[in-house]
Amino acid sequence: MAFVAAKLGLNIPLNEIKNSVTKSTCACFEPSLDYCVVKIPRWDLKKFTRVSTLLGSSMKSVGEVMAIGRTFEEAIQKAIRAVDPSNLGFNETQALMSIDLDAELQTPSDQRMFAIANAMHSGYTVDKIWELTKIDKWFLTKLKGLSDFRNSMSSHTVDNITPALFRQAKEQGFSDKQLAVFWSSNENHVRRARLEFNIMPFVKQIDTVAAEFPAFTNYLYLTYNAAEHDLDFNDKGTMVLGSGVYRIGSSVEFDWCSVRAIRTLRENGHKTVMVNFNPETVSTDYDEADRLYFENISLESIVDIYTLESSSGIIISMGGQTSNNIALPLSRAGLKIHGTSPEMIDSAENRYRFSRMLDRLGVDQPEWKELTSIDEARDFCNRVKYPVLVRPSYVLSGAAMNTVYSEHDLASYLNQAVEVSKDHPVVITKYIEGAKEIEMDAVARGGTMVGHFISEHVENAGVHSGDATLILPPQDLDPETISRIEEATRKIGDALNITGPYNIQFIAKDNDIKVIECNVRASRSFPFVSKVMGCDLIEMATKAMVGIPIQPYPKLNIPADYVGVKVPQFSFSRLSGADPVMGVEMASTGEVACFGRPSTKPTSRVSSRLASSCRRRTSCSPLVPTRTRSRCCPPSRLCTSSDTSFSLPLVPLTS
Repeated sequence: MAFVAAKLGLNIPLNEIKNSVTKSTCACFEPSLDYCVVKIPRWDLKKFTRVSTLLGSSMKSVGEVMAIGRTFEEAIQKAIRAVDPSNLGFNETQALMSIDLDAELQTPSDQRMFAIANAMHSGYTVDKIWELTKIDKWFLTKLKGLSDFRNSMSSHTVDNITPALFRQAKEQGFSDKQLAVFWSSNENHVRRARLEFNIMPFVKQIDTVAAEFPAFTNYLYLTYNAAEHDLDFNDKGTMVLGSGVYRIGSSVEFDWCSVRAIRTLRENGHKTVMVNFNPETVSTDYDEADRLYFENISLESIVDIYTLESSSGIIISMGGQTSNNIALPLSRAGLKIHGTSPEMIDSAENRYRFSRMLDRLGVDQPEWKELTSIDEARDFCNRVKYPVLVRPSYVLSGAAMNTVYSEHDLASYLNQAVEVSKDHPVVITKYIEGAKEIEMDAVARGGTMVGHFISEHVENAGVHSGDATLILPPQDLDPETISRIEEATRKIGDALNITGPYNIQFIAKDNDIKVIECNVRASRSFPFVSKVMGCDLIEMATKAMVGIPIQPYPKLNIPADYVGVKVPQFSFSRLSGADPVMGVEMASTGEVACFGRPSTKPTSRVSSRLASSCRRRTSCSPLVPTRTRSRCCPPSRLCTSSDTSFSLPLVPLTS
């Protein structure tokens, strides 16, 4: 539409504007669709206490999903799953069992869809729900059909289901995981049964002319309501998983990473397959990848696409936590994962395994203990003294992570963490107050670090990294602290045999550094540090993962006396009742970056300290500003120590 609007703005008539999808018809052409699209918003209101979940004329959503199917039922079930991986589809949910359904139906909230599902499961008729909601009966009737079919499925098992009924379930958008719950089975068992019945999805194109004319778009989706594929599968392209729905903790930064990965692969002659379901992203522009699948990032969908495409491999580390969470299941299903092995990803994501690894490496960390019982947790907290940090595994943006200051709150916060991370351990660590937090973004190949940047937080540790003000190059770090951070990063990269991007968060106090966590994937700070330093870490990581030669620590050319600052954007004004105090769970909904030069020269004390530090070092990293190199390193080398203690505010580079 933007393309056509721009042409019209140049006074080019519709009959002279080519349809970029068909390449044969003009834009003055009535579209004919053979598919249905559903868009659902994503809310993150549960992250805020005392915030009303009611929806009104003031927007509260932080993202949206888009799902494509041949029927409304197929599309809406896909969309519900896309909003959150914990959603199986249009099912009743236990979380709403204790509420007043009539009140929930009468007042629109972020849970209204599930209130309708619960009401239908409880015997509410379409007419009664219409009286309470005034939602068009066409939609309610379609949803009631899904609810009734779901109830009928519960009388079957995976071993006695007929092929016809199984296919009907798939045509109505029920996922393998959803059916496994109905049949008291597991997803792998259901998938095996489906393949035995030869029930596989078909790949269809978005062509807007319902196959009346040839289509040339690579805009694809899966459906069970078809009889043949719309294309051949000869590319054997490399799959890249996108970021999914924008939400607090995962937004356009991960889309930038996945797009840069796709472009790097295409520039180097690789065929590409992008999988994402977010209409707001650049990665879902149909001309970014050779094949674009508008599909859920789930085990079932990814394995089906990989199998159909006979893909040469898959990159999961660019899309944030959503794709990282299914690394092990994808590997066990036989998919080739480019980059760090899923077993090593699990070693970093699993709080217990990662903490044990740090102990083995001799890398310092806050004192910790795996949660096994409330009594043991209480004893640990009393021994190390409050405050402590409750930390679930495999979570994004610090979900259900809390600082506990008293025994009174301990049980409540532990229950929240266990609910969010049901299949993985929850760890309690000693919370260190008054410490500085430092961010390390790095790329490794075969466990050897080939590029890294160190950023510092303005706020002390205790503010989530996504809510902190980030400064690059660091302005107030001791060279000894930097040296210890680099050494710990090398040890962790080697122990995990990392190939690709990774991010480690450190805390420093009195020159002692401790590791908070390691993310074996691109982090939300990768775009910022890549743009500030003029070195694309994602391009470097992508090449490392697929075996394209790279130059470790390439030479940088950035201005002297140069600094970048990243500042978060909050939306508290839209969330009446929200507590604006920042904590360990992320609350920001965006960010801005600015560039400038410090307003004062570094002190002589700092300069002499840096010079003496550089004389002691045996090796220096090139990924640091030229201004530091000229003061303390030979011309052929760049030191990671920054000339610290600059004062803000920043001034424009042009002044």
